[in-house]
Amino acid sequence: MNIVRLEDARILPLWRRPTSLLFVMAMAMPVAFATWSALLNNFVIEVADFDGSDIGWLHTVREIPGFFAIGVIALIMFIREQVLGLVALIMLGAATAVTAQFPDMAGILTVTMLSSIGFHYYETVNQSLQLQWIDKKKAPQTLGWILSAGSGATLVVYLLIVVSWERFGLTYSIVYWLSGGFTAVVATICLLAYPQFEAPHPQIKKMVLRKRYWLYYALQFMSGARRQIFVVFAGFMMVEQFGFAVDDITKLFMFTLLINMFAAPLLGKVVQVFGERRALIFEYVGLCLVFFAYGGIYYFGWGVVLATGLYIVNHLFFSLALAIKTYFQKIADPQDIAPTAAVAFTINHIAAVFLPALLGYVWLQSPGTVFLMAAGMAIVSLLLSLLIPRHPAPGHETVFQGRLLAAAE
Repeated sequence: MNIVRLEDARILPLWRRPTSLLFVMAMAMPVAFATWSALLNNFVIEVADFDGSDIGWLHTVREIPGFFAIGVIALIMFIREQVLGLVALIMLGAATAVTAQFPDMAGILTVTMLSSIGFHYYETVNQSLQLQWIDKKKAPQTLGWILSAGSGATLVVYLLIVVSWERFGLTYSIVYWLSGGFTAVVATICLLAYPQFEAPHPQIKKMVLRKRYWLYYALQFMSGARRQIFVVFAGFMMVEQFGFAVDDITKLFMFTLLINMFAAPLLGKVVQVFGERRALIFEYVGLCLVFFAYGGIYYFGWGVVLATGLYIVNHLFFSLALAIKTYFQKIADPQDIAPTAAVAFTINHIAAVFLPALLGYVWLQSPGTVFLMAAGMAIVSLLLSLLIPRHPAPGHETVFQGRLLAAAE
């Protein structure tokens, strides 16, 4: 096993450096995941004859591995994080590749569970590696560029599906095999071609719950709850309320991704210049207005142009969530990053297990209320962001510690 310390990786060719590996993984993952997501609804309805109850169970199954992402802590006791992340990415690709080979309820739920384990465990490890491998001073803008690379890969996937699906008479089986196979092959090449990078601080290999990280945990929980409302209901609204067809939704996704490709690096620079506190305050004020406006679509009959604009702006605000990562990077003990990433991913998914189903019943009675609840969650996030100090650091995790330090002096 070729192990290279991070400080020695600078002498490697550019393509073999740690940051390059993060970019390759960021572009490989969406090829499988974006394809699976883009074709899922049509596939389960046309091939497996799913109804509303079936699709609800599928999404419940899909979110369970995110809730148990804390299992990563047990695995890194035996497997290096870098290896675990790439194996999880191979698992995501392989499960996506065989999706169309199991066109019934049991088969689809099983494959979905496997692909979801790969996706969530990859994302958990990937977040940990990003915070360990990227220099704190460069982290916000570098994370912005990585987000942009992932958006670019997703955009290419959507373009290829739109352009080639009918023209070449593609089938679900062919597309799933190609996309999932591509991700699995790229991850395998990365597993073999890159050395094992050794961060300067060995990670604690047990669950870490520290009182001084409480604000980070709270921000993660609220972020997961709020995002679920957007992911589940915003696109659904475009179809139900405004009659968007499949190609309309795909074009909206593509346009949003195209904007994110250019905006994400700029937003990373914003976080770097203005700090996490101001960036998150700006994000949450914006999200409050966006979700109140979503509610206004139902209460005041506002039109499709506004709804489309809100969808795009919502995505842009979500890109600023990288500030939560860099806030934690600044306050964390370096050896806590891996176990806390797993804990935070689980906290982020607590709401995902029950919130979509619960709010689905609210939606039947009053769709506008769902978005007003999301606005309320954004307000709670805003209040939490006000507790972030201008210059967070270990021992200075919230404004309260800053006041205590000032009083002591």
